[in-house]
Amino acid sequence: MLGTTVIIPTALVPQMGGGNEEKARVIQTLLFVAGINTLLQSFLGTRLPAVIGGSYTFVAPTISIILAGRYNGIADPHEKFVRIMRGTQGALIVASTLQIILGFSGLWRIVVRLLSPLSAAPLVALVGFGLYELGFPSVAKCVEIGLPQIILLVALSQYIPHMVPLLGTAFERFAIIMSVALIWLYAFFLTVGGAYKNAAPKTQFHCRTDQSGLVGGAPWISVPYPFQWGAPTFDAGEAFAMMAASFVALVESTGAFIAVSRYASATPCPPSVMSRGIGWQGVGILLDGLFGTANGSSVSVENAGLLGLTRVGSRRVIQISAGFMLFFSILGKFGAVFASIPGPIIAAVYCLLFAYVGMAGVGFLQFCNLNSFRTKFIVGFSVFVGLSVPQYFNEYTSVAGYGPVHTHSRWFNDMINVVFSSKAFVGGAVAYLLDNTLHRHDSTARKDRGHHFWDRFRSFRTDPRSEEFYSLPFNLNKFFPSF
Repeated sequence: MLGTTVIIPTALVPQMGGGNEEKARVIQTLLFVAGINTLLQSFLGTRLPAVIGGSYTFVAPTISIILAGRYNGIADPHEKFVRIMRGTQGALIVASTLQIILGFSGLWRIVVRLLSPLSAAPLVALVGFGLYELGFPSVAKCVEIGLPQIILLVALSQYIPHMVPLLGTAFERFAIIMSVALIWLYAFFLTVGGAYKNAAPKTQFHCRTDQSGLVGGAPWISVPYPFQWGAPTFDAGEAFAMMAASFVALVESTGAFIAVSRYASATPCPPSVMSRGIGWQGVGILLDGLFGTANGSSVSVENAGLLGLTRVGSRRVIQISAGFMLFFSILGKFGAVFASIPGPIIAAVYCLLFAYVGMAGVGFLQFCNLNSFRTKFIVGFSVFVGLSVPQYFNEYTSVAGYGPVHTHSRWFNDMINVVFSSKAFVGGAVAYLLDNTLHRHDSTARKDRGHHFWDRFRSFRTDPRSEEFYSLPFNLNKFFPSF
């Protein structure tokens, strides 16, 4: 998840008016809060080995706050950065209430209870496949680094374990670490050797290992703390736009939780546990707003795919990893060194990890009747619309500079444009609606949609394994029962 942690602040902080020092502090803060949120989710949330980190879903409303007219008159870049940061903090704090209410009240449990393998398949598939634009298009920005990373990662994780059976497990589990370290070293030698000395600025930015400026800007030791940028400011319109992003992240995280439970070899997550996890994710967004990360939280899709690649679905491993996040975020220089990994290397890793998440969704179709034309229509239509509608919104925005919904109310525009720009949300919502309304009383429809398979997991106490996977520690289930 280091890629997301670095890429989002790198894109947002310069637009906010911040320099390398501010960028380093935001990355530190994002990594620190991600560590806290991951621990909260693994101890008190779903208890699944899911990492909670920054989300691309919140980037659009944050950019909308950056472009707000009230910040245009601020001449000092640092002052402008701080003022915009406070605005994003206020919007995130308000937006967090949506997930907190839906999660802890149990309302989301009612929604998840109507989810079947048929409607979950497009949702989970698009959570992974829907991020295709972050894969090879970013690899191609420095293809001499990105392409070797893909080839080496595939070789180490898929081919070599079968060629060297004695070391197969080690290569499967450490393929990413080994491949990233080798290609990172290769990129470092290219940089030091002067390969990009006369290259275009964009090429240097994507290929060099010394262009981030984070090592110089990062302090040796720094502990992020709440309200480090000052008191948050609140604007109703910006809060509504961020709330729409929070709802989209909620839906996407539901799909990612389902993928994590699948790859962690756990039983399907009971609706009450899923609702509890969403509530704690809302607490995570609240912490994002209090600490000032300029971004909201959701389940890390790349780490969901990592479970499939490494075949390690241990909760303890994720908790130890969260400890490393806290450690590296406090020791700023160490974290900044890791943050110097060129973006194309991260994008190459995405190509495999997002593919694993997408295939977790496709795998749910094994419980459905694929010979049914009802099944064919729902899956095909929802996936196609899930890809096509956001593509229209994104193309329109890239050409016109604003979304297709362009009224005099900026916050309303942001709400609609953010919602319909998410492939997982659009595809999942269409599949969910069709699956629960189209011939639902037909005698064969229930079996065709695979609902009979998930019936045994609809309640926490139906399967004895739920205690092992999802029960709260320290006998907290007595006070906060799952049902």
